Amino acid sequence: MKKLYSNKLIIAVFLAPALLLFVAILIAPIFMSGYYSLFDWKGYGPKTFLGFANYTELFTSENIGFMKAFGNACILAGLSVFIQLPISLLFALLLAKGRKGERFFLSVYFIPVLISTVVIGQLWLKIYNPSYGVLNVALRALGLENWTRLWLGDQKTALWAAFVPTLWQFVGYHMLLLYAGVKSVSPEYREAAMIDGASEWQVNRYIILPCIKPILRISVIFAVTGSFKSFDLIYVLTNGGPVHSTEVPSTLMISMLFARNRYGMGSAIAFLLILLCFAAALIINVIFREKE
Repeated sequence: MKKLYSNKLIIAVFLAPALLLFVAILIAPIFMSGYYSLFDWKGYGPKTFLGFANYTELFTSENIGFMKAFGNACILAGLSVFIQLPISLLFALLLAKGRKGERFFLSVYFIPVLISTVVIGQLWLKIYNPSYGVLNVALRALGLENWTRLWLGDQKTALWAAFVPTLWQFVGYHMLLLYAGVKSVSPEYREAAMIDGASEWQVNRYIILPCIKPILRISVIFAVTGSFKSFDLIYVLTNGGPVHSTEVPSTLMISMLFARNRYGMGSAIAFLLILLCFAAALIINVIFREKE
Protein backbone atom coordinates (compact mmCIF):
# COMPACT_ATOMS: atom_id res chain seq x y z
CA MET A 1 0.00 0.00 0.00
CA LYS A 2 2.80 2.35 0.89
CA LYS A 3 4.58 1.55 -2.38
CA LEU A 4 1.38 2.19 -4.35
CA TYR A 5 0.92 5.56 -2.63
CA SER A 6 4.54 6.42 -3.35
CA ASN A 7 4.12 5.59 -7.04
CA LYS A 8 1.02 7.77 -7.28
CA LEU A 9 2.88 10.63 -5.58
CA ILE A 10 5.78 10.33 -8.04
CA ILE A 11 3.35 10.31 -10.99
CA ALA A 12 1.60 13.41 -9.62
CA VAL A 13 4.92 15.24 -9.18
CA PHE A 14 5.96 14.54 -12.77
CA LEU A 15 2.55 15.46 -14.18
CA ALA A 16 2.21 18.67 -12.18
CA PRO A 17 4.42 20.93 -14.40
CA ALA A 18 2.61 19.85 -17.59
CA LEU A 19 -0.77 20.24 -15.89
CA LEU A 20 0.10 23.72 -14.60
CA LEU A 21 1.32 24.74 -18.06
CA PHE A 22 -1.87 23.39 -19.64
CA VAL A 23 -4.05 25.31 -17.18
CA ALA A 24 -2.04 28.54 -17.54
CA ILE A 25 -1.91 28.53 -21.35
CA LEU A 26 -5.27 27.00 -22.30
CA ILE A 27 -7.80 26.76 -19.49
CA ALA A 28 -7.17 30.08 -17.72
CA PRO A 29 -7.42 32.22 -20.91
CA ILE A 30 -10.77 30.58 -21.73
CA PHE A 31 -12.21 31.58 -18.37
CA MET A 32 -10.64 35.04 -18.64
CA SER A 33 -12.26 35.55 -22.06
CA GLY A 34 -15.60 34.48 -20.62
CA TYR A 35 -15.14 36.92 -17.74
CA TYR A 36 -14.14 39.92 -19.85
CA SER A 37 -16.99 39.23 -22.29
CA LEU A 38 -19.43 40.34 -19.58
CA PHE A 39 -18.00 43.88 -19.48
CA ASP A 40 -17.77 46.98 -21.60
CA TRP A 41 -14.02 47.54 -21.51
CA LYS A 42 -11.40 49.17 -23.70
CA GLY A 43 -8.59 46.92 -22.51
CA TYR A 44 -7.51 49.52 -19.97
CA GLY A 45 -9.19 51.67 -17.35
CA PRO A 46 -12.45 50.88 -15.55
CA LYS A 47 -14.83 48.13 -16.66
CA THR A 48 -18.62 48.43 -16.84
CA PHE A 49 -20.57 45.25 -16.15
CA LEU A 50 -23.05 44.46 -18.93
CA GLY A 51 -24.00 40.85 -18.27
CA PHE A 52 -24.85 39.11 -21.54
CA ALA A 53 -25.43 42.37 -23.45
CA ASN A 54 -22.34 41.81 -25.63
CA TYR A 55 -23.68 38.43 -26.75
CA THR A 56 -27.13 39.90 -27.43
CA GLU A 57 -25.56 42.63 -29.55
CA LEU A 58 -23.50 40.08 -31.47
CA PHE A 59 -26.60 38.23 -32.64
CA THR A 60 -28.90 41.21 -33.15
CA SER A 61 -26.79 44.15 -34.35
CA GLU A 62 -26.07 44.45 -38.07
CA ASN A 63 -23.29 46.96 -37.28
CA ILE A 64 -21.22 44.23 -35.64
CA GLY A 65 -21.64 41.78 -38.52
CA PHE A 66 -21.09 38.63 -36.47
CA MET A 67 -23.81 36.63 -38.23
CA LYS A 68 -22.24 37.45 -41.60
CA ALA A 69 -18.82 36.38 -40.31
CA PHE A 70 -20.26 33.18 -38.83
CA GLY A 71 -22.05 32.44 -42.11
CA ASN A 72 -18.77 32.83 -44.01
CA ALA A 73 -17.07 30.44 -41.56
CA CYS A 74 -19.86 27.90 -42.12
CA ILE A 75 -19.42 28.21 -45.90
CA LEU A 76 -15.69 27.60 -45.54
CA ALA A 77 -16.42 24.60 -43.31
CA GLY A 78 -18.84 23.19 -45.88
CA LEU A 79 -16.36 23.67 -48.70
CA SER A 80 -13.64 22.01 -46.64
CA VAL A 81 -15.78 18.97 -45.84
CA PHE A 82 -17.38 18.48 -49.27
CA ILE A 83 -14.53 19.57 -51.56
CA GLN A 84 -11.23 19.42 -49.68
CA LEU A 85 -11.75 16.11 -47.89
CA PRO A 86 -13.02 14.15 -50.94
CA ILE A 87 -9.96 15.29 -52.91
CA SER A 88 -7.70 14.26 -50.03
CA LEU A 89 -9.45 10.89 -49.78
CA LEU A 90 -9.09 10.33 -53.53
CA PHE A 91 -5.35 11.05 -53.40
CA ALA A 92 -4.96 8.80 -50.34
CA LEU A 93 -6.76 5.89 -52.03
CA LEU A 94 -4.72 6.28 -55.22
CA LEU A 95 -1.35 6.51 -53.48
CA ALA A 96 -2.07 3.70 -51.02
CA LYS A 97 -2.19 1.21 -53.89
CA GLY A 98 1.60 1.21 -53.96
CA ARG A 99 2.05 3.20 -57.15
CA LYS A 100 5.49 4.09 -58.47
CA GLY A 101 6.83 7.27 -56.84
CA GLU A 102 4.46 6.94 -53.90
CA ARG A 103 6.85 8.49 -51.35
CA PHE A 104 7.74 11.30 -53.76
CA PHE A 105 4.11 12.32 -54.27
CA LEU A 106 3.42 12.12 -50.54
CA SER A 107 6.26 14.56 -49.92
CA VAL A 108 5.20 16.91 -52.73
CA TYR A 109 1.56 17.07 -51.60
CA PHE A 110 2.62 17.70 -48.00
CA ILE A 111 5.04 20.57 -48.79
CA PRO A 112 2.33 23.33 -48.67
CA VAL A 113 1.52 22.31 -45.08
CA LEU A 114 5.11 23.12 -44.08
CA ILE A 115 5.11 26.57 -45.68
CA SER A 116 4.20 29.57 -43.53
CA THR A 117 0.59 30.67 -44.05
CA VAL A 118 1.76 34.28 -44.45
CA VAL A 119 4.08 33.20 -47.27
CA ILE A 120 1.23 31.29 -48.91
CA GLY A 121 -0.99 34.37 -48.61
CA GLN A 122 1.62 36.54 -50.30
CA LEU A 123 2.08 33.92 -53.04
CA TRP A 124 -1.63 33.82 -53.83
CA LEU A 125 -1.87 37.60 -53.72
CA LYS A 126 0.55 37.58 -56.64
CA ILE A 127 -1.45 34.87 -58.44
CA TYR A 128 -4.69 36.85 -58.04
CA ASN A 129 -3.17 40.23 -58.95
CA PRO A 130 -5.49 41.75 -61.60
CA SER A 131 -2.64 43.21 -63.67
CA TYR A 132 0.22 40.71 -63.67
CA GLY A 133 -1.25 37.76 -61.75
CA VAL A 134 -0.79 34.34 -63.30
CA LEU A 135 -4.52 33.61 -63.26
CA ASN A 136 -5.67 36.66 -65.24
CA VAL A 137 -2.65 36.53 -67.55
CA ALA A 138 -3.46 32.89 -68.40
CA LEU A 139 -7.12 33.73 -69.04
CA ARG A 140 -6.14 36.57 -71.39
CA ALA A 141 -3.70 34.30 -73.20
CA LEU A 142 -6.50 31.77 -73.76
CA GLY A 143 -8.80 34.49 -75.12
CA LEU A 144 -11.04 34.45 -72.04
CA GLU A 145 -10.79 38.15 -71.29
CA ASN A 146 -14.38 38.21 -69.99
CA TRP A 147 -13.43 35.73 -67.26
CA THR A 148 -10.78 37.97 -65.70
CA ARG A 149 -11.75 39.40 -62.34
CA LEU A 150 -10.60 41.35 -59.36
CA TRP A 151 -10.68 37.99 -57.62
CA LEU A 152 -10.09 39.32 -54.11
CA GLY A 153 -11.79 42.65 -54.75
CA ASP A 154 -15.15 41.35 -55.98
CA GLN A 155 -17.74 40.47 -53.33
CA LYS A 156 -19.00 37.59 -55.49
CA THR A 157 -15.64 35.85 -55.84
CA ALA A 158 -13.59 36.96 -52.81
CA LEU A 159 -14.66 34.18 -50.42
CA TRP A 160 -14.16 31.47 -53.06
CA ALA A 161 -10.79 32.95 -53.98
CA ALA A 162 -9.78 32.92 -50.32
CA PHE A 163 -10.82 29.26 -50.01
CA VAL A 164 -8.65 28.03 -52.91
CA PRO A 165 -5.32 28.69 -51.07
CA THR A 166 -6.75 26.92 -48.01
CA LEU A 167 -7.65 23.96 -50.21
CA TRP A 168 -4.17 23.95 -51.75
CA GLN A 169 -2.45 24.18 -48.36
CA PHE A 170 -4.33 21.52 -46.39
CA VAL A 171 -5.24 18.87 -48.97
CA GLY A 172 -1.85 17.26 -48.29
CA TYR A 173 -2.42 17.33 -44.53
CA HIS A 174 -5.71 15.45 -44.68
CA MET A 175 -4.38 13.19 -47.42
CA LEU A 176 -1.54 12.06 -45.15
CA LEU A 177 -3.94 11.26 -42.31
CA LEU A 178 -6.24 9.29 -44.59
CA TYR A 179 -3.31 7.62 -46.35
CA ALA A 180 -2.05 6.30 -43.00
CA GLY A 181 -5.54 4.99 -42.28
CA VAL A 182 -5.85 3.24 -45.64
CA LYS A 183 -2.40 1.69 -45.24
CA SER A 184 -3.40 0.32 -41.83
CA VAL A 185 -6.21 -1.77 -43.38
CA SER A 186 -5.10 -5.37 -43.77
CA PRO A 187 -4.47 -6.23 -47.46
CA GLU A 188 -6.11 -9.60 -46.80
CA TYR A 189 -9.54 -7.90 -46.73
CA ARG A 190 -8.94 -6.36 -50.15
CA GLU A 191 -7.63 -9.61 -51.59
CA ALA A 192 -10.59 -11.61 -50.26
CA ALA A 193 -13.05 -9.11 -51.72
CA MET A 194 -11.30 -9.10 -55.10
CA ILE A 195 -11.39 -12.92 -55.20
CA ASP A 196 -15.15 -12.77 -54.55
CA GLY A 197 -15.49 -10.49 -57.58
CA ALA A 198 -15.72 -7.09 -55.93
CA SER A 199 -14.76 -4.08 -58.05
CA GLU A 200 -12.27 -1.45 -56.92
CA TRP A 201 -15.15 0.90 -56.11
CA GLN A 202 -16.89 -1.76 -54.01
CA VAL A 203 -13.69 -2.54 -52.11
CA ASN A 204 -13.21 1.15 -51.28
CA ARG A 205 -16.89 1.68 -50.44
CA TYR A 206 -17.58 -1.38 -48.30
CA ILE A 207 -14.17 -2.25 -46.85
CA ILE A 208 -11.72 0.65 -46.85
CA LEU A 209 -14.08 3.48 -45.85
CA PRO A 210 -15.71 1.65 -42.90
CA CYS A 211 -12.25 0.67 -41.63
CA ILE A 212 -10.93 4.25 -41.73
CA LYS A 213 -14.07 5.86 -40.30
CA PRO A 214 -12.24 7.00 -37.11
CA ILE A 215 -9.65 8.81 -39.27
CA LEU A 216 -12.43 10.34 -41.37
CA ARG A 217 -14.07 11.61 -38.19
CA ILE A 218 -10.85 13.27 -37.08
CA SER A 219 -10.35 14.85 -40.51
CA VAL A 220 -13.90 16.23 -40.52
CA ILE A 221 -13.41 17.68 -37.02
CA PHE A 222 -10.13 19.30 -38.05
CA ALA A 223 -11.67 20.69 -41.26
CA VAL A 224 -14.72 22.19 -39.53
CA THR A 225 -12.99 23.61 -36.45
CA GLY A 226 -10.12 24.85 -38.63
CA SER A 227 -12.62 26.77 -40.77
CA PHE A 228 -14.24 28.30 -37.70
CA LYS A 229 -10.80 29.39 -36.44
CA SER A 230 -9.46 30.53 -39.84
CA PHE A 231 -7.64 33.83 -39.54
CA ASP A 232 -4.11 34.22 -40.89
CA LEU A 233 -4.77 33.44 -44.56
CA ILE A 234 -7.95 35.55 -44.66
CA TYR A 235 -6.16 38.37 -42.89
CA VAL A 236 -3.26 38.38 -45.37
CA LEU A 237 -5.44 38.05 -48.47
CA THR A 238 -8.37 40.38 -47.75
CA ASN A 239 -8.43 41.40 -44.07
CA GLY A 240 -12.13 40.56 -44.16
CA GLY A 241 -12.96 42.68 -47.21
CA PRO A 242 -14.30 43.74 -49.58
CA VAL A 243 -17.29 45.08 -47.63
CA HIS A 244 -16.93 42.24 -45.07
CA SER A 245 -17.60 39.60 -47.76
CA THR A 246 -14.75 37.44 -46.41
CA GLU A 247 -15.10 38.44 -42.76
CA VAL A 248 -14.79 35.49 -40.38
CA PRO A 249 -15.15 35.49 -36.57
CA SER A 250 -11.40 35.66 -35.97
CA THR A 251 -10.85 38.73 -38.17
CA LEU A 252 -13.92 40.36 -36.63
CA MET A 253 -12.49 39.63 -33.17
CA ILE A 254 -9.18 41.31 -34.05
CA SER A 255 -11.08 44.30 -35.43
CA MET A 256 -13.05 44.63 -32.20
CA LEU A 257 -9.98 44.31 -29.99
CA PHE A 258 -7.49 46.54 -31.77
CA ALA A 259 -9.41 48.73 -34.23
CA ARG A 260 -12.53 49.56 -32.22
CA ASN A 261 -11.11 49.14 -28.69
CA ARG A 262 -14.05 46.95 -27.66
CA TYR A 263 -12.19 44.41 -25.57
CA GLY A 264 -15.35 43.00 -24.02
CA MET A 265 -16.95 42.40 -27.42
CA GLY A 266 -13.76 40.83 -28.77
CA SER A 267 -13.63 38.53 -25.74
CA ALA A 268 -17.25 37.54 -26.36
CA ILE A 269 -16.39 36.53 -29.93
CA ALA A 270 -13.36 34.57 -28.71
CA PHE A 271 -15.46 32.74 -26.11
CA LEU A 272 -18.15 31.95 -28.66
CA LEU A 273 -15.51 30.57 -31.04
CA ILE A 274 -14.35 28.16 -28.34
CA LEU A 275 -17.92 27.03 -27.68
CA LEU A 276 -18.61 26.64 -31.43
CA CYS A 277 -15.53 24.47 -31.93
CA PHE A 278 -16.43 22.25 -28.97
CA ALA A 279 -20.05 21.99 -30.15
CA ALA A 280 -18.96 21.13 -33.70
CA ALA A 281 -16.62 18.40 -32.45
CA LEU A 282 -19.36 16.89 -30.26
CA ILE A 283 -21.95 16.96 -33.06
CA ILE A 284 -19.56 15.32 -35.52
CA ASN A 285 -18.74 12.61 -32.98
CA VAL A 286 -22.48 11.96 -32.47
CA ILE A 287 -23.10 11.78 -36.23
CA PHE A 288 -20.31 9.27 -36.79
CA ARG A 289 -21.39 7.23 -33.76
CA GLU A 290 -24.96 6.99 -35.13
CA LYS A 291 -23.67 5.88 -38.54
CA GLU A 292 -21.56 3.21 -36.90
